[in-house]
Amino acid sequence: MLDATDSRLLALVQARGDMTAQDLGEALNLSPSQTARRRQRLEAEGVITGYRARIDPGKLGLTVQAFVQVQMAAHNPETAKGFLSLIRILPEVAGCWTLTGEADYLLRVWCADLKDLNRLIHERLLPHPAVARVQSQIVMDQPKADAGFPV
Repeated sequence: MLDATDSRLLALVQARGDMTAQDLGEALNLSPSQTARRRQRLEAEGVITGYRARIDPGKLGLTVQAFVQVQMAAHNPETAKGFLSLIRILPEVAGCWTLTGEADYLLRVWCADLKDLNRLIHERLLPHPAVARVQSQIVMDQPKADAGFPV
């Protein structure tokens, strides 16, 4: 069970995962040791599953973000397993979700340019025997950055 202090701690580490116990303690009006124990408990309970850095994709030469909907040719465990094996080795795929509705999967991809996106779709995704159809939407702008969970 999370109390109000746990919720505030989670909000803070979602915004800045590198905060020290000292910084968190000041923000929460707790001692650094109390804060460290709370954070360790949340980690041990699996509420906090890890920390990561936010990287500017443009600094890595990634200028095209797209969402790619994939419709499968067949719906059986072998087809899904083969497709997911492909997705796991494609570095351009930043996220993958299974969906209800017409598309079976939604991929979030990052590419250097439109030529690379075209190559990903036409040389890697569409030739896969599990894939029947691919539809992509190129991100024009992201008015709201990826945010943490409401806590």
